[in-house]
Amino acid sequence: MSQAINMQLDAQVVAVLSQVTTATLTTLLLKKGLRNVWLRGTRPLRSGQPRLVARAFTLRFVPAREDLATPESWSSPISTRAAIEAMPEGCIAVVDAMGVTDAGVFGDILCTRMVKRGVAALVTDGVVRDVAGVLGSGLPVWCSGAAAPPSVAGLTFVAWQQPIACGGVAVFPGDVVVVDDDGAVLIPAALLDEILLLAPEQERLESWIMRQVEQGAALPGLYPPNAENKARYLAETAAK
Repeated sequence: MSQAINMQLDAQVVAVLSQVTTATLTTLLLKKGLRNVWLRGTRPLRSGQPRLVARAFTLRFVPAREDLATPESWSSPISTRAAIEAMPEGCIAVVDAMGVTDAGVFGDILCTRMVKRGVAALVTDGVVRDVAGVLGSGLPVWCSGAAAPPSVAGLTFVAWQQPIACGGVAVFPGDVVVVDDDGAVLIPAALLDEILLLAPEQERLESWIMRQVEQGAALPGLYPPNAENKARYLAETAAK
């Protein structure tokens, strides 16, 4: 089921995007015509989690079907357990749980195993269970909350490393995911190089605009900058 995708991001890519907020990324992607890149329902389970950047390793659930969604299915070759063993170090596991919030897709044992395998984070539009243990595992998690019932109470696991819909966003294996306090944002793999060029400059510009606002400047003509303010920004930043 796995595909031949290079799941490792270059260290420089991670270094650059780790300094760019998901808010800035959504703005840049909007300018490229992509409006649907923020994964709905992906909130940090713990406050203060670091901003993380990695390629997506996808997992897909469908609605529960009684003959398939059973505790016995956990031992199947097609199971979340098997998927975890296929996760490469450094990936972000992105789980399509169809927005179901009354069945936890992963719990403390699975999250602990993911930590042992070097998985960077878990992102899902569903929920987790065994919250105290999940938090104790140290795995950074973005999700829609918590629920006590296991996944088979509401979902059937069917595949990994296939295109999924997480939080209403199409996610393909190998796409880049950035997570921070505002949630999870998808960067399509084909747009990564372009975003890497644009994002640092956008952050610099917005930092300059913020300094002007803090000094009392009015917003019209500043945010976004008109020709005069753009020239002033270029002159001031070039002088540094």
